Amino acid sequence: MVSFRDERSAHRYDQDPSLSRGDVSTIRGRQRSGVVEQDRNLDTVDLRVPADPAYLAVVRTAAAGLGTRLDLTLDEIEDLRIAVDEACSLLLAGRAHPGRTLDAAFEVGLVGSQNLSVTISGPVAELPREASFSWSVLRALAGDVVTGTWQDGTWIKLSVPGRAEK
Repeated sequence: MVSFRDERSAHRYDQDPSLSRGDVSTIRGRQRSGVVEQDRNLDTVDLRVPADPAYLAVVRTAAAGLGTRLDLTLDEIEDLRIAVDEACSLLLAGRAHPGRTLDAAFEVGLVGSQNLSVTISGPVAELPREASFSWSVLRALAGDVVTGTWQDGTWIKLSVPGRAEK
């Protein structure tokens, strides 16, 4: 499932509840009574792919495409791609999870508030120790990293400043 939300449109695709494994907007507490709240200063892109390392290229490519909107340099876009890939890898623990999904919510700041935050949720119940090499790479490449758990797994939120904030 892919959905785009901004000040021009706010829609959710109806889904079979038996197939749903959670919603990133629910994790972030942005959904109440089935109505998605809009932040008029953000464009949001939600991406849901099967929880399988084979689909990480789709999430990396989406991150790179949105990084260009912030006028990031090629090196900064590559850093963003690597950070998103590391976060996804941590959330998958290096293996496929049949029947589960990896959800990525990208919030891109509009003109005047150029930033990007990516919240990725995955099926692993517990993230590896933060002293691992993957965490070192992730923290070095992302501006801010926050983690948490929810009923169906864990999530990682990355915040990357855009050119206007540097």
